[in-house]
Amino acid sequence: MQTVGKLMKVFVTRRIPQEGMKILSSAGVCEVCEWESDEPLPRAELLKSVKGAHGLLCLLSDKIDAEVLDAAGPNLKVISTLSVGYDHLALDEIKKRGIRVGYTPDVLTDATAELTVALLLATARRLPEAVEEVKNGGWSSWKPLWMCGYGLSGSTVGVIGLGRIGLAIARRLMPFGVKRLLYSGRTAKAEAAELNGEFVPLDTLVSQSDFVVVSCSLTPDTQGLCDKAFFSKMKKTAVFVNSSRGAVVNQEDLYQALASGQIAAAGLDVTTPEPLPTNHPLLTLKNCVVLPHIGSATYSTRGVMAALSARNLLGGLQGTEMPSELKF
Repeated sequence: MQTVGKLMKVFVTRRIPQEGMKILSSAGVCEVCEWESDEPLPRAELLKSVKGAHGLLCLLSDKIDAEVLDAAGPNLKVISTLSVGYDHLALDEIKKRGIRVGYTPDVLTDATAELTVALLLATARRLPEAVEEVKNGGWSSWKPLWMCGYGLSGSTVGVIGLGRIGLAIARRLMPFGVKRLLYSGRTAKAEAAELNGEFVPLDTLVSQSDFVVVSCSLTPDTQGLCDKAFFSKMKKTAVFVNSSRGAVVNQEDLYQALASGQIAAAGLDVTTPEPLPTNHPLLTLKNCVVLPHIGSATYSTRGVMAALSARNLLGGLQGTEMPSELKF
């Protein structure tokens, strides 16, 4: 335990919701330095600011590797990331140094599931395209097939990765009248029984689903999983949705599948890189809806994430239990 009068240094890599800052500032054990901007701090600034820190509160966009850990020095006890994902952290290097890691699972499940459903509906029913038609004068008389899309009623939905978020997405989609729920992953999930979910091989899911929803974590096995071979197995009327990690998708192959009519449409809340350059080919397609990684973007969720990140950080600083510690 740190004694009074000798505060531990904490560096926060971005301006975060006040719910988190209040917890840190009122704890009485740390001196908080914050990069006071909504924009990512430059790499050189990160390397300078982290020097001598006992704790680091970072975001998904901050690459925490050996260089950063070396710059921080031997004082660093804990890294708390304001995210459920942790592929930005060099876990091998972190483990080697005996540094604890906190993250924010569970608290963003509902918000991300809601956003994924909204993205699926917007993509399948062509909402951004329809709004644009209203604005540019394309809306004239009623036409039987104008702006037609695809509905969920009677459909087959395939979820790749039925973890916390995948299950939450499936639970929200089923009341729309979905006929079959297929899912794939490492193992069958007992929770899928409540939705009559069928655990199937990936090829079966891809070829039989009307909607393919990617909700898996990024691992060496899932990197580039959705490629040319993957899209070639999908129905021409199928809609593809990804709210997991951009690197799960080969975007060049997705572009070809969309442009050639191999699949009907795609909705992405995650891309590679982020932000996606404004001249990227995917942004030229009417049948591709791209969002700026806003899965957890509700005021309440971001506030809870910030508070949990702060409590994780304090637990690591004080050598006590962390509410959500990553075991690796």
